[in-house]
Amino acid sequence: MSVIATEELTKRYPRVTALDQLTVDVPEGVTGLVGANGAGKSTLIKILLGLSPATEGKARVLGLDVATEGATIRERVGYMPEHDCLPPDVSATEFVMHMARMSGLPSTAARERTADTLRHVGLYEERYRPIGGYSTGMKQRVKLAQALVHDPRLVLLDEPTNGLDPVGRDEMLDLIRRIHTDFGISVFVTSHLLGELERTCDHVVVVDGGKLLRAQATKEFTRTTGVFTVEVDTNADGSDGTDDAQTALVGAGLPVERDGRLLHVSVADETGYDTIRDTIDGLGVGLVRLQQRRHRIAEVFLGEQSQAPQTEKETADA
Repeated sequence: MSVIATEELTKRYPRVTALDQLTVDVPEGVTGLVGANGAGKSTLIKILLGLSPATEGKARVLGLDVATEGATIRERVGYMPEHDCLPPDVSATEFVMHMARMSGLPSTAARERTADTLRHVGLYEERYRPIGGYSTGMKQRVKLAQALVHDPRLVLLDEPTNGLDPVGRDEMLDLIRRIHTDFGISVFVTSHLLGELERTCDHVVVVDGGKLLRAQATKEFTRTTGVFTVEVDTNADGSDGTDDAQTALVGAGLPVERDGRLLHVSVADETGYDTIRDTIDGLGVGLVRLQQRRHRIAEVFLGEQSQAPQTEKETADA
């Protein structure tokens, strides 16, 4: 079942088209929407929530029409906005409980759900502190908590890792993944960082300039290639064995590209694996890694951009 479905969805402003005939189905699970800043991600979120009308086309969320059933959609989904919107003078408990009550939960249920949700996002020990004293990472967790507190079927997360350091980003991505694995809630998350979605999402939707470039399962994006990554140990005399390995592999008729201590070796068929292994074994140097490469989403995304037809303006400029 699709949790989100759009059909030729278009949003035009006086000087720009934010979405251009976007047709996509988003299945249950964790789906990432990726695109550069200005690609139309936040505009799509606002339309899906019924907060901004589309110029043309249709969209449904959980089977509900965004044009006529926006209020019902907002009751059944959670939303984590990109911008900082938290009141500084109240505690996380007060704010999340207020949002739970706004979603229709009775007082006792709202209190219990608030405690459970803040524990889940890692803020239970800090729940009574004023939000104004929180770090950026803690504020992001409060925003995530208020999106989850009413137990929605779907959450929309707009750039949830913005402003986080690498450790905070990893922790947030782990939380996002657990929303679905632990609670069965589907997630639609936007990001301009391709690597985040590659490691977190089951499906990825790629947009550029409001147009759909591709929508696929992540495993289809990151399919295996005919390239093996080879890393070897140092020689017995302590010298780097990579030079010798590269020379031997080229001598065996295999195309090799070097990246520091890594050798990327292209093979035509399954026998190439045996050739690499036997060649390295013949050198008497330790084999640290022999791993088949997978496409990265960034490679596919850049490839799609390079193949996209030029606009009239781009053609004129060229």
